[in-house]
Amino acid sequence: MRNIVLILFLGTLFISSCSTDKTDDNPDNSIIGSWDLTALTIDEATATDEEEFGQDILNMLSATDCYLITLTFNEDLTLVTEDASNYLEIGVNLGGTGLDVPCPSQRNMETTTYVYADGVLTFIDDTQETVSVNLSISGRTMTIAAQELDVQNFNGGGELIFTKR
Repeated sequence: MRNIVLILFLGTLFISSCSTDKTDDNPDNSIIGSWDLTALTIDEATATDEEEFGQDILNMLSATDCYLITLTFNEDLTLVTEDASNYLEIGVNLGGTGLDVPCPSQRNMETTTYVYADGVLTFIDDTQETVSVNLSISGRTMTIAAQELDVQNFNGGGELIFTKR
């Protein structure tokens, strides 16, 4: 479970430390705006228990309009990341029949710069490393391959799905 939280947190940090040079005529402007992490898609045949657990948690929280990670890409090429994954409290509901995952009220916020061009997002992460990830945007959906983040125990596959507000 801690690995899933770590994965979500790292995914947010990697993605949120970016900024893009754009003009009004640039199709790469589609990234500008706020994006909420709404789902994790995984290959059920190869997914680890941790990936399945992470998917369940994201599904539960998203169903109540609670988003662990929000990425806001601004026109001035700054990226603001809001990350609540460090504040998850996971328990068992009172009847003992399922998970109890309240929406975290606290969030870590981080601002960085980014560049987005030709489907590649480049940003500076919290360790001052330059990170580049491939992503796709279709309408109001942004998809990033989870394995591109190279997070331990999260290499089997899957995609992080962000929805634009």
